Amino acid sequence: MNCPAEKNTFIDKPFTFPAPAKINLFLHIVGQRKDGYHNLETLFQFLDHSDTITLTTTQTKTIDLLTPISGVENEDNLIVKAARLLQEKAQSPFGVKISINKILPMGGGLGGGSSNAATILVALNVLWQCNLSTQVLADLGLSLGADVPIFVHGFAAFAQGVGEQLSKVEPVETWYLITKPKCSISTQQVFTAKDLPRNSARLTDKSLETNDFINDCFHNDCQTLVIKHYPEVAKLLAWLIEYAPSRMTGTGACVFTRFSSQKEAFALQEKLPQGVSSFVARGLNKSPLSSVIAKLALNN
Repeated sequence: MNCPAEKNTFIDKPFTFPAPAKINLFLHIVGQRKDGYHNLETLFQFLDHSDTITLTTTQTKTIDLLTPISGVENEDNLIVKAARLLQEKAQSPFGVKISINKILPMGGGLGGGSSNAATILVALNVLWQCNLSTQVLADLGLSLGADVPIFVHGFAAFAQGVGEQLSKVEPVETWYLITKPKCSISTQQVFTAKDLPRNSARLTDKSLETNDFINDCFHNDCQTLVIKHYPEVAKLLAWLIEYAPSRMTGTGACVFTRFSSQKEAFALQEKLPQGVSSFVARGLNKSPLSSVIAKLALNN
């Protein structure tokens, strides 16, 4: 599978790729497996709000992260792990210099780390000319984290299993105000908590026919736990729900509030309580990474 360096036209040229946020329109925990992981039913949608990653392919096998993340050793960073995993799987002779402009909050439930890892896998598969299939990349991603496959596949999806069994769906691409109180939440702590609900009823095909996934038929089981232990999230949610349908995404701490227009989202953003960070974004059923990759492949 090795590609001779002289045939790789991407060498020493920087390319920039988005690593978008996601939200879970709902997140039901329908059971726990013997290996400790949880069986989920959730609906992923992307946002037009992204970290950006710049990659420069090199002729050495060195993986060089030029923008370390404070508090995270490079070798523990999912970005570096993803690059090494792909390099080993494809037996690639190439390396890469990596820079990231990180704007997605850590501990927010927006999937930033998983999205970063997926962008590395998908982009380097092209830049290193590995020619691995999307499914192979998704399988590699699953070994890094349950949310990585959705970012690799790049389409909005109803997910089952640990989040890797994906069925394409097309929820309304509406506007969201994304808010985060002054706290970060550990995914591991949420999923290991004794009082986490783990017995939601499985959804039927008929229940997925709606386009309103923020109604009473759907919920986020992690939110039930988080609002008990994180008063900052509980207080913010109670405030937001007075204005528009709102729900926590993933394991939190971010909350999304749905609007029919960008103008409405900006209007509420101006009223937010002090100390709450926020951004306005549109929901997307296709990852912005997909179009960048397609354009790159077409032009080379």
